Amino acid sequence: MVLKKGIYAEHKAEQFLSKYLPVAKSNLTKKPQEALAFLSKQKLSYPAVLKLVSKDALHKTDIGGVKIVKSDEELNECYEALLSIAKKKKLKIEGILVQEYVSGKELIIGLKNDKTFGHVIALGIGGTLVEVLKDITFRVCPITEDDAQQMIDELKASKILYGVRGEKPVNLKELRHFMVNVSKLAEKNKNIEELDINPLIINDKFAKIADARIVVG
Repeated sequence: MVLKKGIYAEHKAEQFLSKYLPVAKSNLTKKPQEALAFLSKQKLSYPAVLKLVSKDALHKTDIGGVKIVKSDEELNECYEALLSIAKKKKLKIEGILVQEYVSGKELIIGLKNDKTFGHVIALGIGGTLVEVLKDITFRVCPITEDDAQQMIDELKASKILYGVRGEKPVNLKELRHFMVNVSKLAEKNKNIEELDINPLIINDKFAKIADARIVVG
């Protein structure tokens, strides 16, 4: 898949990234029946996630564009609620993404094409708190696993990745491997201006991309 100039919202961004990195199972739908059929076909149990996909709403949580559903009934209700949000805000939508629910710690991993250094990779505490905590560290691409480990340890909140209050530590080997592979994307795709994976959800077993956006110049 060759990336052409433009902004890639979640669905298309994840289609591209899935060729190189683990991505949560998802499907872009137009009707709630399609979402139900996808969950059944993939043998995914509840909870599940519904997301409004639109280039006009890249920060979905700010407008209530993400819903966690726990039953067929909730899925139908929340699906219609997301369509109503899009209509009310006059958003041009690609559809409603139905996605498997993945539990774990939320991180942000990104690439940016810096005018001085070229592509740099960022690691930080992700999810909705990323702009509040601003706990983030950078390296010039490509990086090694040693670089990745240093970045992990530089985070102020790194202790949560090592396990606190009896929690299991996240799979650090998987995280290091993931970061190295992201850094290599910049070498293979020099026209990537920005890549935001937020969140990457990681637990003691695996890491999966739950949301992403790509800007190609």
